[in-house]
Amino acid sequence: MMSFSVPLLIVALGGLFAERSGIVNIALDGTMIIGAFTGIMFLHLFQNPEAASEQGMLLLALLVSAVTGVMVSLVHAYASINMKADQTISGTAINVFAPAISIFVARLVLGVQQVPFANHFAIDKVPVLGDIPVIGPMFFQKCYLTTYIGFLILAVAAVVLYKTRFGLRLRACGEHPQAADSVGINVYRMRYAGTLISGALAGIGGLVFVIPTSTNFNATVSGYGFLALAVLIFGQWKPGRILFAALFFGLMKTIAATYSVIPGLVALNIPSDIYKMIPYIATLVVLAFTARNSQAPRAEGIPYDKGER
Repeated sequence: MMSFSVPLLIVALGGLFAERSGIVNIALDGTMIIGAFTGIMFLHLFQNPEAASEQGMLLLALLVSAVTGVMVSLVHAYASINMKADQTISGTAINVFAPAISIFVARLVLGVQQVPFANHFAIDKVPVLGDIPVIGPMFFQKCYLTTYIGFLILAVAAVVLYKTRFGLRLRACGEHPQAADSVGINVYRMRYAGTLISGALAGIGGLVFVIPTSTNFNATVSGYGFLALAVLIFGQWKPGRILFAALFFGLMKTIAATYSVIPGLVALNIPSDIYKMIPYIATLVVLAFTARNSQAPRAEGIPYDKGER
């Protein structure tokens, strides 16, 4: 469940930074794809296939994915903030562009569209913590460093948004941009910051999604960017609630992926396609019942003209 939940958590937090600044980042899915592609390509080109463990290489790949995500979001930020383009159209364009450019570059460099890598990143057991009853086998055995990075990002995001001057200014620019401008806050700069942080986290989330679940990348993240938007809405734009929303959707995804080894579910003789639909059906049901009670940041997606009061 952690393998499915942590990428959703990271990417939803990325969307949170963008939307708190007043920019809708529909491009999360495309940013995940490009971030995952560059990270996996880095591993393919530079990792040692014979190495027993490569945690340092994984951290470098995450950095590459984050930088790529920033570059992609820079395009979205420029179009949305400076050019005042429709943010949904800008994000959709990136979502369409991302898989195409990933496949093109992969075929250009490797001759095939799948980018393979050696998955040597699993941690058999964390010393001491892995021996704790119940909790140890769940969280500290046969795990990935990316799981702990995801929870670290959650803690840092909560502190930055609610305990720092930067977070206060970011939220002010999303909720009352004219008021923020009147006290000397550069709204454009803060919205750029929120969007670029969003891109970095989406890029990281793309690689975090691929690492525990595969040994190659085929220019897709299974729509996780859009599912992360649902997690963001279900979590009502608050880090703590986003965590529980990510765990819920991760559980639904886990059921869809492992139903064949759960005796009670196998006995029902339900077609496998129904189980694969569970996460997306759950998304629709949850959003249908929570959308009315969810309130986005007031200025979300509203263009801001410098100098307006």
